[in-house]
Amino acid sequence: MPLRELSAIDNHYMSLALRLAVRGRGFVEPNPMVGAVLVRKATIIGQGWHQMFGGPHAEINALAQATAAPRHATLYVTLEPCCHTDKTGPCTQAIIAAGIKRVVVAIQDPNALVCGKGIAELRGAGILVDIGTLEEQARELNRPFIKWITTRQPYVIAKWAQTLDGCIADRHGQSQWISSSESRELVHQLRGRVDGIMVGIGTVLADDPMLTARPAKLSVCRTATRIILDSQCSLPLSSQLVRTAATTPTLVLHDKLLTGAGLRRARKLAQRGVQCIGIRADKNGTVDPAAALTELGKHNFTNILVEGGPKVLGSLLQKNLLDEGLVFIAPKLAGDQNARYAVEGIALKSINQAAKLKFAKPQSVGPDILLRWQKEAPR
Repeated sequence: MPLRELSAIDNHYMSLALRLAVRGRGFVEPNPMVGAVLVRKATIIGQGWHQMFGGPHAEINALAQATAAPRHATLYVTLEPCCHTDKTGPCTQAIIAAGIKRVVVAIQDPNALVCGKGIAELRGAGILVDIGTLEEQARELNRPFIKWITTRQPYVIAKWAQTLDGCIADRHGQSQWISSSESRELVHQLRGRVDGIMVGIGTVLADDPMLTARPAKLSVCRTATRIILDSQCSLPLSSQLVRTAATTPTLVLHDKLLTGAGLRRARKLAQRGVQCIGIRADKNGTVDPAAALTELGKHNFTNILVEGGPKVLGSLLQKNLLDEGLVFIAPKLAGDQNARYAVEGIALKSINQAAKLKFAKPQSVGPDILLRWQKEAPR
C-alpha cells in the first residue's frame, strides 16, 4: 500500500481513537485519557477507552469488545501501551497474546515506568510498531497528565470574566454578574472535570463562594476540592466553604511557620472538616504559589482551575506557573479607574516584559467572547 494512503488510513483510525479517549475526561485522572481502535481487513472489530481510574485500560477494553478474533489485526492507541503491573496488568502482554501484528501509537508514555519500554517489548515480540500518528493532537489531549507526570505539578488553568475595558469587579468588589449565564454554565462544566478549584483568601472574604459545579446534572461532574491560599488560616468558620466542608473536600494551604492565633484557627477549621496543610511562604508572608503547586502534585492533583483573585493570578503569572487561561469578555464598559482588574502585583519595567501568550480562535458564548490562551505544550 502506498505510504500516503497508509498515512491517511492511520490518521482516520487514530482520530477515532482520540475521540474515544475524550470520553474518559473527568473519570480517569490522575491517569491519562486513552482510546484504542482494533482494525482487521479494513473493518473495525473492537474499540475502547480508559473509562475510570483503576479500571481496565483502553487496549484491554478494545480487545474485550472485539467482534472477531484480533489475530493479525492492527491496534491504534493514543498512548504507548503500558508494560508494568499497577492497578491492572501490562497491556503489552495482552496485545502480544492476542496475536496483533501491528500497533500504531500516537505518543510515547512520558511516565518513566513505561517511556519506550512498552514499544520495545512489542517490537521484541515481532510486532510492527509505528509512532507519531496525530502526535500533536494526542499531546494536546493529555497536557495535564504530561505536565503532572514529568514535573509533579498540576496543570493550571486560570479563569476570569471581565468587561471590555478589563474590569473584573467594581470599586466595591462587586462582580455579579459581569459574564452571561451561558458563560457561567461553561465554567460550571469546567469545574465539573477538574481536580481542584483554587482561590485566594481575599476572594473568599469578598464573595463567600461555594466553588462547586452547578447544576449537578452535568455530563461529567466530579467533586473538585476547594483550595484556598490562606497563609494565616483566616477562613471564616461561618463561610459557605467551611459549612459544607463535611460533604465537599476543602483544603487550606497556609504558612508552615504558623503560630499562636493562626494555629488555633487551623485547629478549629480542621475540627469542621477542612484539611489544613502548612507550606512555604514567600518573603511577604503569603503562600508561595510554586510551593502550593508542588504540594498539590504530591496529592495527585493533575489539573486545577484558578478563579482568583488578582494577587493569586499575578503571583502565578509572574512565576510562569499558568498553563492555560480562559477569559470571558462581556460587552460592557466600566470606565472606572478605581475598579478591580484581573491581574495585580507584576511591576513591569517595560511593556516588552509583558507575558506573551498564544491565543486560540475566539469563541462566542452567548453575548460574551471567550479568549483561550496556552503556553507551549510540554514534551
